Amino acid sequence: IMIVSLPLSSGAAGVLVGHPFDTVKVRLQVQSVDKPLYRGTFHCFQSIIRQESVFGLYKGIGSPMMGLTFINAIVFGVQGNTMRLLGQDTPMNQFFAGAAAGAIQCVICCPMELAKTRMQMQGTGEKKSSKRLYKNSLDCLARIYNREGLWGVNRGMVTTLIRETPGFGVYFLAYDVLTRSLGCEPDDRYMIPKLLFAGGMAGIASWLSTYPVDVIKSRLQADGVGGVNQYSSIADCVRQSVRREGYMVFTRGLTSTLLRAFPVNAATFATVTLVLMYARGVEEGPQDCEPAQTSHHAQIQQQAQPSSL
Repeated sequence: IMIVSLPLSSGAAGVLVGHPFDTVKVRLQVQSVDKPLYRGTFHCFQSIIRQESVFGLYKGIGSPMMGLTFINAIVFGVQGNTMRLLGQDTPMNQFFAGAAAGAIQCVICCPMELAKTRMQMQGTGEKKSSKRLYKNSLDCLARIYNREGLWGVNRGMVTTLIRETPGFGVYFLAYDVLTRSLGCEPDDRYMIPKLLFAGGMAGIASWLSTYPVDVIKSRLQADGVGGVNQYSSIADCVRQSVRREGYMVFTRGLTSTLLRAFPVNAATFATVTLVLMYARGVEEGPQDCEPAQTSHHAQIQQQAQPSSL
């Protein structure tokens, strides 16, 4: 029960904290360079709240909420089994295990993010949209499937793979290196702050390593909402984006993403700690970090390792 509840509760906390930042990120990544609606991250926040209310920041949240259980199950399962197959608990093995987990969970992640992106772009600047294409995330995927088939539902799959595979590898690598270097022991009185810091910084490192790919993925998944497709391929999207906006296009929405990365991971690890304390008893205490002498094989048997999701 504890293993199931950890990824579910921590993932839900991360989505609730981070989704407004994600909405701002997507809006900034996709907005037209000719007629920009937002001048920057904070102006985008203000504009969405003023024009669409606070609920505008939570558009599309149904999709990640539905998908987080499956994604975390895949990530935890694949990462743990890959580490057991690799045998040794080393930083590079953590990278390979994380990369494998990231690649496989794309099967769920890509359609989920497609629905999320479409819902986030719907009714931009309108408190009550008069032309709602989609009722909710499931309706969005159903309509895309009816119109474009399985290919349409998996729009952006290649860019999702390119982003998630190294991204998850970097996340688990950074988290492992940081927890080792910080000396995160179960009996350390500063274990929880160290754990939160390691998770937050690992999330930032993961996003920085693949952020340009995320910009292209968002543009491809938002393309065609108005009935006209602007990009014919990944290369065409890159070419058009660079030609019209320069190489700084690959940093669009980065501020919002980095602001989101740390608190999302902080919320995730805080929730993991609370669930562990409840499950094991306060007198036993949380044991989220691996001691230097403990093998990863034993650690996986004891607990679920937190995920950046």
